[in-house]
Amino acid sequence: MNTNLNEVDNQLAEISQKYTELTYAQRLKAMQKGLLFPKESREYKAALIEVQRLSAPAVAVLLPLFLVGIMLILSGSTDVEDIIITPEIIELVDQKPLKPLELEKKPLEKSEDVKIDIPVEQPNIEEPKPFEKMSPQPTPIDTMITIKSPVILKNFSGRPTDAGERGVKIRIGGGDTNTEARVEKTLRWLKKNQQPDGSWLNNRIAMTSLAILTFLAHAETPGKSEEFGETVTKGLEYLLAQQTPDGRFKGADGHEYSLPIATYALCEAYGMTMNPNVKEAAERSLTLIVKGQHPSGGWDYNVKQTDRDDTSYMGWCAQAIKAGCLAHLEVEGLDKALKLAARGFKKNASPTGGFGYTAPAANHGMTSVGTLCMQLLGAPEASEVTRSMEVMDKWSPSFEDKAAGISGASLQYYFYYATQCRFHAGGKRWDTWNQQMKKIYGSAQKTLGKNESGYVDHKGMPQEIGWWENKDHHTDRPVMDTCLAALQLMVYYRNLPTTSKDALKAVEGLLPSATETGDIVVTAVNL
Repeated sequence: MNTNLNEVDNQLAEISQKYTELTYAQRLKAMQKGLLFPKESREYKAALIEVQRLSAPAVAVLLPLFLVGIMLILSGSTDVEDIIITPEIIELVDQKPLKPLELEKKPLEKSEDVKIDIPVEQPNIEEPKPFEKMSPQPTPIDTMITIKSPVILKNFSGRPTDAGERGVKIRIGGGDTNTEARVEKTLRWLKKNQQPDGSWLNNRIAMTSLAILTFLAHAETPGKSEEFGETVTKGLEYLLAQQTPDGRFKGADGHEYSLPIATYALCEAYGMTMNPNVKEAAERSLTLIVKGQHPSGGWDYNVKQTDRDDTSYMGWCAQAIKAGCLAHLEVEGLDKALKLAARGFKKNASPTGGFGYTAPAANHGMTSVGTLCMQLLGAPEASEVTRSMEVMDKWSPSFEDKAAGISGASLQYYFYYATQCRFHAGGKRWDTWNQQMKKIYGSAQKTLGKNESGYVDHKGMPQEIGWWENKDHHTDRPVMDTCLAALQLMVYYRNLPTTSKDALKAVEGLLPSATETGDIVVTAVNL
């Protein structure tokens, strides 16, 4: 009986041992013992399994300790200086939410045809064709890339970037606080009179382009100007909406003066914003102007190929291709057109000085157009320019409908060019003209005070507004009158003299490669 009880106790002890959890030390000892058995034995295989089980917690503890040790050794062996990386943040777009470009929400009003050239003959004005719908452009107009422009545009397309720089140029050029106040009133008047579709009346394409040029001359750009940025944006959106695939514009005037004026505005806008949609539009229109140039170097109405070189029309074409060249627009033949254009003006130059409308004339108002354009096209020392400057020495600024010794019926149009000619010449010629111009233009501006203007600026403050109405026979008043006068009062910082060092630096490396220039000597200083 006792023997049976002992056997039962032994069996129970064996069973209890099987279900008893061994300590880590006991398991380690059993593993070491099992590794001594033959490899084929059950004890050896059980020992290998135990090796895997026991190694896991050990690795989990020892590996992090090992890595921490390595890091402490490395950090202790070498002194490492803290490197502070300060990124340069370039603001690519204005932080305000960009409004999508919404075009043709409602039918535009029919444009009123207004003849803005200085014609000798009666124009054959065509009725504008019905507007067509265009697809919205993908990039908002107020997207501005704030990288440096490919050219430091300080000659023809250049604009001061802040009020401080502008103030310096005003003082150096001969302006003052009064001239700048007149300009600011003008910008506010233009903003107040912008139409809901972004245009200005009456010849919408040409007047919208002149208004845009006026804002850009004051460095008011989309996405940057708090007070006028949206105004410029709407104006550019309007031009893009009215451009046809071939580069022309809907509702243009009969002789299509609006084409080169709009192209000029788009080229200037691209040079200051680098907006891809503006670039595409400017290149389309600029291509038409380049292809429409005559072998003589000139242009005719509607950029058509004839033997008629119209000095007035050529003036806007020349300004457009000059701005396009400085903005590095990619148009085949642009550099050749720039150099060839001087010959077209020479064709209408009088041997005794002066430029005519479509033929040589001694003292026509077109003298200032031809003179300025030859200066801008790189021929400021040509004999035609020298003699014409002597002719213009007899001119004086005026808001009357006539002036002594000047033939033609659009004095303010002529003076828009003459003011720039004098500024480029500098010296006594400019000082005399400038002193008279500031006084006359200042007193001629019509104004509305803060309490009657109805204009409130971006800070919620009421402001004065001002505009001009001259006595020209061929104009689109009051927008054209106002823009041409304001651009003259911004000449101090809108342009630099053609002989200045800054002007030479502005075009370094930009010389056109064309050689078809006849006997016109084209110099680097004014290109």
